[in-house]
Amino acid sequence: MSQSKMIKIFDTTLRDGEQAPGCSMNIDEKLRIATQLEKLNVDVIEAGFPIASEGDFEAVKKIAQMIKGPQIAGLCRSSFMDIDRAWEALKYAGERGRIHTFIATSDIHMKYKLKMSEEQVIENAIKAVQRAAGYTPNVEFSAEDAVRTRLPFLAKVVEAVINAGATTVNIPDTVGYTIPNEYFNIIRYLKENVPNIDRAVISVHCHNDLGLSVANSIAAVQAGAGQVECTINGIGERAGNCSLEEVVMTLRTRQDILPFSTAIATEHLYPTSRLLSTITGIAVQPNKAIVGANAFAHEAGIHQHGVMMEKSTYEIMTPESIGLNTNKLVLGKHSGRHAFIQRLKDLGYELGKEDIEKAFVRFKNLADKKKDIFDEDLDAIVADEIVRIQERYKLIQMNVSSGSFVVPTATVQMEIAGKSKKIAVMGDGPVDATFKAIKSLTKSKATLVSFTVGAITGGTDAQGECTVRLEEDGREVLGQGSHSDIIVASARAFINALNRLEQKPIRKLENL
Repeated sequence: MSQSKMIKIFDTTLRDGEQAPGCSMNIDEKLRIATQLEKLNVDVIEAGFPIASEGDFEAVKKIAQMIKGPQIAGLCRSSFMDIDRAWEALKYAGERGRIHTFIATSDIHMKYKLKMSEEQVIENAIKAVQRAAGYTPNVEFSAEDAVRTRLPFLAKVVEAVINAGATTVNIPDTVGYTIPNEYFNIIRYLKENVPNIDRAVISVHCHNDLGLSVANSIAAVQAGAGQVECTINGIGERAGNCSLEEVVMTLRTRQDILPFSTAIATEHLYPTSRLLSTITGIAVQPNKAIVGANAFAHEAGIHQHGVMMEKSTYEIMTPESIGLNTNKLVLGKHSGRHAFIQRLKDLGYELGKEDIEKAFVRFKNLADKKKDIFDEDLDAIVADEIVRIQERYKLIQMNVSSGSFVVPTATVQMEIAGKSKKIAVMGDGPVDATFKAIKSLTKSKATLVSFTVGAITGGTDAQGECTVRLEEDGREVLGQGSHSDIIVASARAFINALNRLEQKPIRKLENL
């Protein structure tokens, strides 16, 4: 068997993925994800858009300083100001720093957004790449909306930027418009019609508007692309991006017809997926390929019998290959600190002493109320106690009275900017009364967009998990909270969302 071609995995969870509604992360949360991506052994981490905001700049800078394995990329438009700012953050990564610059090349973008001619676009692209190459030889250029760009012009742009110093050229499907056969032909056209194409790696970046991002990425690899840009859980704007776990496991599973491999440590896929979901509050759909809760579940009797006799009858990969431990260790009130810490490590959580202590106290409190503590309970504990943003608002205590002959009333005591405040408010049900009390104490004008409640595990003693989406001044955030009392969980989720609104938003710019 001939040696397989190595495909680079460029993770843009912290840049393009974070632009999904409600997915905004603070610096500490970004660093946690970056650390997990380092364990996953991705080739490139796109850490952010340095010029977008001071927060984004600091996040890219800190990741460049702290992460030692993968290359660290920062996105920038084709302006010298953007490029200079990007390198100011990336320089701490040294030779692993990558400047990723872009400009649109499709007729519709050139006419209506850029208001530039083809010659002006090429000139801007060349100057941008040359500026970036003055800082580092690791330069990536993206032709925004490449799929809707006329191929002869696209080839001309690609040739020009490679001559200017680009070592990676990205051909993004910015609006998720293409289909596999068409995308294959675009990549193959560039391979055959750009004279200097061998001097650069062809990268692909697919959005999922038609549900074809993974299929398109695989087709591009078959046509000659050497890098795939993707996100954990496929998060991103609109319908999301190419899912990292799906494209990686497709290449790994179908070695019989796909002679390609990646450097990804696949046993970290599931823990990475869980960590991202915990931090953002965005749950993975149960039937999501690879990392969904049902990905390895078999309910039909024929399937169950087949799997019991021989797993390969209905499973094309093993749960262990993605880091999913099917031999779940159930913890309880008699479980010690060592077992607790070990299970957190198995789930992908590397916590410091202070965080472990906080989580262990919460675990023991829960174990007094709940017989068995499952992995999902531990995820909720980490989400509530560890993966926390800076809190202006804190819940001290609350009491709710409700029933058939009682007007629902919530008495809530909170700490707001270091001062304790308390109020009692009536409402149309216990949750409504609780939310009204919190809004009254915080003077918040946020609007509740959605509110969901679920049991983290089975059983009447299960923890409840709540997720709320709040909107204020056109900005949406997600908040989550968990507790054995569903009303307390609701209050925690609402307060968590309010604290996220207190963070400075990352100003969004153009998107690939």
